[in-house]
Amino acid sequence: MLSSSLLLFTFALTSGAAKVVDLGYARYQGIADAPTNITSFLAVRYAAPPTGFLRWRAPEAPGNVTGVQLADTNPPACLQGARGTSLVNPLQSRAEGGEPSEDCLFLNVFTPDIKPKELLPTIVWIHGGAYAIGSAQDYNGLDLAAELDGAAVVVVLQYRLGLFGFLAGNEVKNDGALNAGLLDQQFALRWVNRNIGRFGGDASRVTLWGQSAGAGSIMQHMIANGGKTSPKLYSAGILSSPFLPQQYPYNHWVPQAIFDGVASQAGCGNHTTLDCLRAVDAATLETINLNTILQGFQGTSTFVPVVDGKLIQQSPTDAFLEKKTNGGSLLAMTNVEEGFVFVNQEQDYNVEEYVQQLFPTVGKKESTLIAATYAGLGSPVQQATKIMTDSIFICPAFTVLEGFRGNSFKGEYGILPSFHGDDLRYYFPRFTAFPNSPVFNNTEFIEAFRQAFFSFALHRDPNTQVHRTITPTWPLWDKDAKEMVLNRTDAGNADVRVEAVDSELLQRCELWKSLRGKTFQ
Repeated sequence: MLSSSLLLFTFALTSGAAKVVDLGYARYQGIADAPTNITSFLAVRYAAPPTGFLRWRAPEAPGNVTGVQLADTNPPACLQGARGTSLVNPLQSRAEGGEPSEDCLFLNVFTPDIKPKELLPTIVWIHGGAYAIGSAQDYNGLDLAAELDGAAVVVVLQYRLGLFGFLAGNEVKNDGALNAGLLDQQFALRWVNRNIGRFGGDASRVTLWGQSAGAGSIMQHMIANGGKTSPKLYSAGILSSPFLPQQYPYNHWVPQAIFDGVASQAGCGNHTTLDCLRAVDAATLETINLNTILQGFQGTSTFVPVVDGKLIQQSPTDAFLEKKTNGGSLLAMTNVEEGFVFVNQEQDYNVEEYVQQLFPTVGKKESTLIAATYAGLGSPVQQATKIMTDSIFICPAFTVLEGFRGNSFKGEYGILPSFHGDDLRYYFPRFTAFPNSPVFNNTEFIEAFRQAFFSFALHRDPNTQVHRTITPTWPLWDKDAKEMVLNRTDAGNADVRVEAVDSELLQRCELWKSLRGKTFQ
């Protein structure tokens, strides 16, 4: 009697609908979607399980697997965390679906043809979630591949989260790998570089696209290895709501205190290596991860990238200003009210105290200056919201654009309420954390919004439109600071136009740039 794997392989070879990709270490059979003619390869392993001895180490190549693996089920999410306790946020829910697992280094591939006449551009999606939550199954790459009419291959990857991916401190430096979650992403990008051609993708035309911490991750890859990553892993980046919290040196007292707290909760406080923590069961660490994050200040992330001296050699702001970057072109999109969901709108804030809690390394002099700068911008809670919006999202986007001036574009999503994440449903209509339809369900607007991303991903230029839309010509980002504003009129019509960025916002961003040595961004 034939084994099930042999039967599956025989079917794969004889069925016109079945597609099998041989990666050398494993063979995967994809599942075709008849309405779109897109084949999905789900839960493709790109690295060995980061468990036991490999916990807090750089990812390693996966082992060999015999037979053909049916790639029809989403992978388990990486172990999940949360956000600060006072945050009201639709993304606070943990990933839905299968039971999260420490063994989670998988990616999903969506392709119109594994053997096209000409290799197709490739989009790699990196999910957000404050470096603490999220998974590949939250973002169905079939949506993007279908919306692109089969013009690109789409990859959605997973990476270690929370303390599993971003634990720092001297102990991790000495006996492990700092920024393990970023190393996972880079390992996945190297996998794409080697293997995407087997799925019909062109490794020389890879666009990275991410939202929130996913966009923040792309910022890290843009400055990785001092801007000298080799071989080149991508050629363009799309940043949706780029997220740049504090990024301390790995041995700064803040990440070291977090490590010490984790070790103490795990009963490993007297150990100077990671051996003790590696022996702790994953369920216990998952609880410690969640507890540690929930103790963080409202709306902030506890486990985040650090400056490790190797992969990330200096602060992101300094690296972008010095143009020590990888990648050739950039599209950045921000939302007007990015900070709203990260600030408790029912709280009566003292703005100076809020600044000191948000940035614990900022002193009295700086917090007074910041509070005075924002004093005229509404009530205290509105000022706090604007501080979060500017410092963590909008101003970092401008900084990245400076690093790619002459080959970058800036857009603003202005459809009220224009909260963080409101844009996701326009290009991921099945994204589960938001309502069933976009905020502004207008065909002209949806096409204009989507096509900006798709045109850039395919052609490195949003002006080379895949389908003609109402959007005027996008200006390159330059000293005149002009961006494409995507909004609607009071009458409910799509309103897409070029506008100059508010000069007062630019001045506030100059303040944040001058304080980067205090905010550690």
